[in-house]
Amino acid sequence: MEDGRRERSMLRLFARRRVLASRSTALVFGCVLGSALSYSLLSPSPPRVQFNSAYGSPRDFQRAIQDLHRVLRVSTDEDDLHVHGFSDNDHHIGSPPTVVVYPTSTEDVVHIVHIAKKYRMPVVPYSGATSLEGHWRAIDPAPSATIGGMASTGCSGTNAVRYGTAKGEWFLNVTVVLPSGQVIKTRRRSRKSSAGWDTTKLFIGAEGTLGIITEVTIKLAPVLPTSVAFVQFPDVRKATEAVIEIMNQGVGIQCVELCDAAFMRGTNLYHASSPTPPLLYPELDSLFFKLQGPTPRSIAETAAIVKAICEKYGASGWREARGDREKEVMWRDRKNALASGLAMVDGARGWSTDVCVPVSNLPELVYETQKDIEQSGLVSTIVGHVGDGNFHSLLLFKTDQELAVARELVHRMVRRAIRLDGTCTGEHGVGMGKREYLYEELGEGTVELMKTIKKTIDPLNLFNPGKLYPDTPGSDV
Repeated sequence: MEDGRRERSMLRLFARRRVLASRSTALVFGCVLGSALSYSLLSPSPPRVQFNSAYGSPRDFQRAIQDLHRVLRVSTDEDDLHVHGFSDNDHHIGSPPTVVVYPTSTEDVVHIVHIAKKYRMPVVPYSGATSLEGHWRAIDPAPSATIGGMASTGCSGTNAVRYGTAKGEWFLNVTVVLPSGQVIKTRRRSRKSSAGWDTTKLFIGAEGTLGIITEVTIKLAPVLPTSVAFVQFPDVRKATEAVIEIMNQGVGIQCVELCDAAFMRGTNLYHASSPTPPLLYPELDSLFFKLQGPTPRSIAETAAIVKAICEKYGASGWREARGDREKEVMWRDRKNALASGLAMVDGARGWSTDVCVPVSNLPELVYETQKDIEQSGLVSTIVGHVGDGNFHSLLLFKTDQELAVARELVHRMVRRAIRLDGTCTGEHGVGMGKREYLYEELGEGTVELMKTIKKTIDPLNLFNPGKLYPDTPGSDV
């Protein structure tokens, strides 16, 4: 019976990935319209929500669905609701969707918002569904993030060390549908402007709680040639100390990723299922580099500097990719973090989370967290965008008791990062998973200002309720 449910869940997941892939193609040919992705209208989630909780009745929701049917493609199919409201990767409390609506334009989103407002029905924007912190419950941590989702969570990734994050200067403007149904565009296309304060950033990292982003104008950067290399270290402390010196040299580093010994062991296990494994790695704490430059000579000079600094900190086994094929394989091994981690414990689920600290404090954070995980008895991998002080852990568990242990490990990891002048979330956003830490990290005045803006823009609390804003200092709901 359990195998049957798991198989059906996987079939639904693959179906959703195919649908999202086709919509992403439509996005490419449709330029910057983001509303070709789906939006979910949900009943209140979690049960206790902030501000005005006077939502419509179940009968109101049925009337809303009838109105939506008249103008839009709407689904109340059980499998569709399941895909948009459940995931094996979700560890948060929430209620399932009532209806899923598929807009294709900003005007469609306006129709949705007016109907939602009329019937007091909460709205949850749903895009690539790769979120990890409970922005919705249908979490799929796959490499299919979308521009709208990246803006809404203020996220980043492996390239942040070179190009910065979504909260930087990459978004020139956004078109947003507000909870009132009004459509605004935050600024024009010029690369810089001093016309008033930056309303674009009001919506970056707001996680869909202030408005639904339907269009984005982004900056572009030239694609430069790259090479990939990896090297092993005696421990994570030495690896992170080497990275600090490398970054201070100003060399052409596009990405630098810390992968601990457990990660490398998981990668080898993941490859073991292949009849001809592409690479087998030493199972030691390692760094993966993506080296960047305009010419092969500049990349070679960067590689020589990086290799020398690594060896100064006890590194060994430097290997640079031999040709494009090996470069692709090596970097794919880094990107397969979830699959290789899950390969370490048959049938396990994974809790993936991140924190970030000033790079100078990263060695202490990683070292203490690694010790804490080892003492817990759980199997875990650590991988991090070590060039900007950000690291992730994947905690594996099979039972409710192990899940409870994982939850406490995450709690201690976050408190450790904040104590080191860091953040509870480097790039995953807040959602439900990290709300309780905002007062401690940002201070009461800052959080109360955020809540005041939320109440002003969304007085009915219809947009992604129960996310981002904690109720009171030290409480989660």
